[in-house]
Amino acid sequence: MLVGGDDSRASKMAYQTFRQEYMQIPPVTRAYTTSCVLTTAVVQLELITPFQLYFNPELIFRHYQVWRLFTNFLFFGPVGFNFFINMIFCILYGIVICLYIYRYCRMLEEGSFRGRTADFVFMFLFGGLLMAIFGLFVNLVFLGQAFTIMLVYVWSRRNPYVRMKLLGVLKFQAPFLPWVLMGFSLLLGNPIIVDLLGIAVGHIYFFLEDVFPNQPGGGRILKTPYILKAIFDAQEEDPNYNPLPEDRPGGFAWGEGQRLGD
Repeated sequence: MLVGGDDSRASKMAYQTFRQEYMQIPPVTRAYTTSCVLTTAVVQLELITPFQLYFNPELIFRHYQVWRLFTNFLFFGPVGFNFFINMIFCILYGIVICLYIYRYCRMLEEGSFRGRTADFVFMFLFGGLLMAIFGLFVNLVFLGQAFTIMLVYVWSRRNPYVRMKLLGVLKFQAPFLPWVLMGFSLLLGNPIIVDLLGIAVGHIYFFLEDVFPNQPGGGRILKTPYILKAIFDAQEEDPNYNPLPEDRPGGFAWGEGQRLGD
């Protein structure tokens, strides 16, 4: 009985620790990452199929399957290979994508979008809308990877002096990160149009939000709708909240970056 009681207390403490860490994740990052994980889980359990999730304009607008506008960003699709040895790279690549969703989404939300949840949500909506429009012309059915590259691109352009170390091997400046990931896609035989789409949308957002307003005669074109501010920015920020450092948001050193001079 004593051993059983110890196991129960240990399990309860583990759950409380996990819940505490989980709730410390910023809300948008927490919602998006959780949605991606749950979507992948239900597909793997064969409760639903990818055919119910993919982006299909005809099914969306003629059959009113509007959920496809969102679910195609939550499932990254299987990566097919013809040779068994490439399965190792498939697994590693999947881990890379999952960690980058969490890592750079959180760094943006706790960094340049700190206290601006509505603006962060608006970036999601703007980027998703552009990708859906471009997806009509390039025949892409899942846009989650492109969306991840967009997040990485915006973060990298806003942190140009951060030195990156990917998997402890490659060292480069942060602005090269999206292109390094595209190189990985090319190496694994994946279509780089997905990465190019994410880079293009990320650059459009970065230019309209960070570059054009500072140009002579420029101004802010992207303005967060009031309704989003009313929903997401209504609560005042907790003064005791202590965010994780921007260059190590997830508590792990994988792919860590360092600012020049450190």
